[in-house]
Amino acid sequence: MRILIIGCGYVGSALAEQLLACGAEVYAVRRSTTETPPPSLSKAHWFTVDITQKEAVHQLAGAWDAVVNCVSSSRGGVEVYQRVFLEAGRYLREVFSAQPPRLHIHLSSTSVYGQTTGEWVTEDSPTEPNSETGRILVATERLWLDASDDGLPVRILRLAGIYGPGRCYWLNQFLSGSARLGEGDGRFLNMIHRQDVVQAILKVLEQPKAAGARIYNVVDNEPVPLRELYQGLAHLLKRPLPPEAVHETSAPRKRALTNKRVSNRRLKTELGWAPSYPSWREGFREEIQRLQAAGLLPPLETSTSED
Repeated sequence: MRILIIGCGYVGSALAEQLLACGAEVYAVRRSTTETPPPSLSKAHWFTVDITQKEAVHQLAGAWDAVVNCVSSSRGGVEVYQRVFLEAGRYLREVFSAQPPRLHIHLSSTSVYGQTTGEWVTEDSPTEPNSETGRILVATERLWLDASDDGLPVRILRLAGIYGPGRCYWLNQFLSGSARLGEGDGRFLNMIHRQDVVQAILKVLEQPKAAGARIYNVVDNEPVPLRELYQGLAHLLKRPLPPEAVHETSAPRKRALTNKRVSNRRLKTELGWAPSYPSWREGFREEIQRLQAAGLLPPLETSTSED
């Protein structure tokens, strides 16, 4: 199977490693030659392409079994979202509509859901985000859904907040002393471990027929209120809870605060996917153990087997 991965960052590199281990022929896209591939990806074939440049994108035309777009914003703001998702998406659509792969997988985000009252949301729920970046993601999804109407098989995966080895935002906030309780700490967080994202993509790739379009939420089984997460970490690490926040004027947020519980039912029932990290507990404990093994966190004095 010849698979093109656009964006070999945190998720894309892990996907490439897994596909290579499965015997796939992997072609990966990087933005510049200064991005040195890790040794684990030495068997991948590399393109150096800036997908925000229309003419450069035509280098990616080819007879692909699947294309997986793992591009991220690299923590950029509205202008970056506009360039790397929507504008680059238009260029990529032109190339892949002319020579369609068997399947195009586009990684999106659960930030397309703007719900704020803690309700459960599914793939059929309204996508009316309150942030400009969220609206750009919705427009990008629409671009690929329209492409499916023209014959390009499309799967859109809406990823929750990704964490995993070396990337665990809420744990880092807690350990660094930056975490705060207060207004908004009852809102639900929706998360997903990187390995479970990779497994979801593999499940999509395994499907024998890929006509039309389908959307899947990729999220673990247990949305957790922020305060409950911090309480769990305080118990696990034998540390005090974070202090209450002092109200002050802050910089505008890239993403508006939401409060929703994202359902993964469709992904589990249709594709047979099951998360290896069903809640934050399993993944955060593993990351804590990794930090301890690296000498970056002292060993716990007592067992961490309790929830």
